[in-house]
Amino acid sequence: MPEIPQWASQALSGVYDPCCREKGISVVEMGLVRSVEVDAGRARVELLLTSGWCPFAARVLTEVRERIEEQPGIREAEVEVVWDEVWTTDRLSPRAARMLRFLPAPAQVPDKEDYIRRRELR
Repeated sequence: MPEIPQWASQALSGVYDPCCREKGISVVEMGLVRSVEVDAGRARVELLLTSGWCPFAARVLTEVRERIEEQPGIREAEVEVVWDEVWTTDRLSPRAARMLRFLPAPAQVPDKEDYIRRRELR
């Protein structure tokens, strides 16, 4: 994973995917910011989405652009969603991973017979 410049991480630490706002998990902690590059005052930000169906994507992209454009030395920012990489929970910061609870992988969920057998052994 490319390093995100410290100034960009700080600027985006207050931008939230609406699904995680109440938990206080920013787009940076979610691992949605793939890269930030600056050339002659023009910033280019690449974002991943947790889902291609995210109804809030436009709002998040706009807020990321606005926050980056507020930074010293940045006169313009372009924010793009990248589709050549899939977001996974591996991208979560340690703090975000602790705060979010995910179900186990399907292979780790016992089938009905296994569940009944385990209950009977108690």
